[in-house]
Amino acid sequence: MLTRADLDQLSSYVPGRSKPGFIKLASNEVPYGPLPGVVEAITEAAATSHLYPDLAALTLRDDLARRLGVDPARVTTGCGSVALAEHLAKATCRDGDEILYAWRSFEAYPIIAATGGATSIRVPNTAAHEHDLPAMLAALTERTRLVFVCNPNNPTGTAVRTAELDTFLDGVPENVLVVLDEAYREFVVDPDVPDGLVRYGDRPNVAVLRTLSKAWGLAGMRVGYLVAQPAVADAVRKVTTPFSTSVVAQAAAVAALRAEDEMTRRAALVVAERDRVQAALGKLFDGVPASQANFVWLPLGEQAVAFAAACEEAGVIVRPFPGDGVRISIGTAEENDALLAAVETYLKTELAGPLP
Repeated sequence: MLTRADLDQLSSYVPGRSKPGFIKLASNEVPYGPLPGVVEAITEAAATSHLYPDLAALTLRDDLARRLGVDPARVTTGCGSVALAEHLAKATCRDGDEILYAWRSFEAYPIIAATGGATSIRVPNTAAHEHDLPAMLAALTERTRLVFVCNPNNPTGTAVRTAELDTFLDGVPENVLVVLDEAYREFVVDPDVPDGLVRYGDRPNVAVLRTLSKAWGLAGMRVGYLVAQPAVADAVRKVTTPFSTSVVAQAAAVAALRAEDEMTRRAALVVAERDRVQAALGKLFDGVPASQANFVWLPLGEQAVAFAAACEEAGVIVRPFPGDGVRISIGTAEENDALLAAVETYLKTELAGPLP
C-alpha cells in the first residue's frame, strides 16, 4: 500500500456546499463583500504574482503586532488559522503524543491530530453544547502535548467564560500548550467571554489563533495569524510551508486591516442579525444555545440531514452534522428571512409543529 492505512478511517474535511442561485448559509462567510481597499490591493499585487512573496510576511506581521500591541517576534502568519493549527501540531507532537479538544468542535482538529501522528482525545461537550473544561482538565495525561479550546466554539457557537477558563489554564501543566482558537472573536459581545490575547497572552504555554477569513472578509484569501511566546512562534515558522501566504493574500490582509472601522460596523450588522435569527429559531426549537459567533446551532440530532435537505429544497443551503445538528451561518437580512421561511415550511410540512 502506497499510503497510510490509518487514513482510511479518517473522515475528510467537509466544506459548506455552493449551488448557483441558492442562498449559501453553510460556511460562516460574511456576506458583505471585501472591505474597502482590498480589491484594489489585490489588483495591484497581481502584477507581481510572478515573484515569490515575502517569506516572513514582515509588513503584515508588523501591522498585526502594532494593532495587537505585541512584539512582532510573537506573531506569525499562515494560510488561514487552520494551517497554523496544523503547524502547531507539527511543532509540539511526535507519534503517540495526544491532542485534546472538545467534541463536537472544529472538524479539522481530528484531521490535524491524525495526519501528525498524534492521538485525538475528544471530550464530549456539556448538555448545553459547551466545552466541559473540568472534564478536559481531568482528561490530560503525561502524553498530552496540545489542547485546543475553540472560543467561540465551531459549530455550536457557545463560548467559554473568564472564570472557568482561568481555572482551566491554572490547572494545565506548563509543558502542555493550550491553543485558544478565536476565529470568531470579532463577533463576541458577551463581556464575560475573555479576549484570549489580552487576558492570557503573557502565559508561556498559551497561543492565540485568529483569522482574517471571517469578520475581515478574506475567506478566499486564506490568511490567519498566531500570537504566542517568541520561542513557540519561531518553532511554528520552522515547520510552516514556505511561501504559503501568497503575494496577493498578504496585500489583501494589509489593506483589510486598514479598514477596521468598516469591519467593526459590518460585524455589528452580523451580530444584530444573529440575535434576530437566534430569537426566531428559539421560539420554534428547544435547546438552541446562545451563539457568540456568526452562526447559530440547531441541535437536531438524527433530524439534521432531513432538515438541511428541506432547507435546500427551499433554496437555502445550511451545514448539517449528521446525528448532531445543523449550523446556520448568518447572511444578509433578506437571506435570513428566506431561511426562516424555509424553517417554517419545514415545520409545517414535515412535523406539523415545533420539534419536541
